[in-house]
Amino acid sequence: MSDYATGVKAAGRSSGEMVKRRVVDLVTGALGAAIVVALLIGVEWAVEITDYVLPENLDLYGIRSQDVHGLGGILLAPFLHAGFAHLMANTVPLAILGFLAALRGLGRFFVASLIIIVLSGLGVWFLSPPGVTVGASGLVFGYFGYVVTRGLFDRHLLDIVLGIGVAVLYYSLIWGVLPGQPGISWQAHLFGLVGGVIAAWTLRRKRRAVLA
Repeated sequence: MSDYATGVKAAGRSSGEMVKRRVVDLVTGALGAAIVVALLIGVEWAVEITDYVLPENLDLYGIRSQDVHGLGGILLAPFLHAGFAHLMANTVPLAILGFLAALRGLGRFFVASLIIIVLSGLGVWFLSPPGVTVGASGLVFGYFGYVVTRGLFDRHLLDIVLGIGVAVLYYSLIWGVLPGQPGISWQAHLFGLVGGVIAAWTLRRKRRAVLA
């Protein structure tokens, strides 16, 4: 009886420690995600303020479609905006979706962001009419696709719940991938979304096979 009681206590202690560890990991992940996304948005605003103050138009360093010299803009365009109104329109969804995307690991978040930026930028470069494209909306749509599909690929309950919630709250984003409103890059939206899904698939946590 003494041995049984000791075993129960040990099992209870082990379960309690596991729950405590998970809570600590979640809080730590949330704090890290909040800091990283706050820094990202801070950089976005710092760049736009600099663009406003300086006589040079930094937007010219965006993606120049079908121009080899404009390929460098793929990495710069997400940090450039056509005015403060444009930046403000992207800030809130970028903060929310970026935080949710970073919540489950900063390493995966950085890689996912790079995949989204590159695929969104290449879509703009190949398919947009001649001109310059700037803005973080490709990242917004990419994080949307990443968060919505990540749980399905990982088979992780929390991520599935978050994905469903994001899909319900931001379902209207889907219309942004269709050609329509002049001056809005549906190419950035569409390929950003595709990039987010591809990032979720590429970065999925692979399960080990169990041999019987």
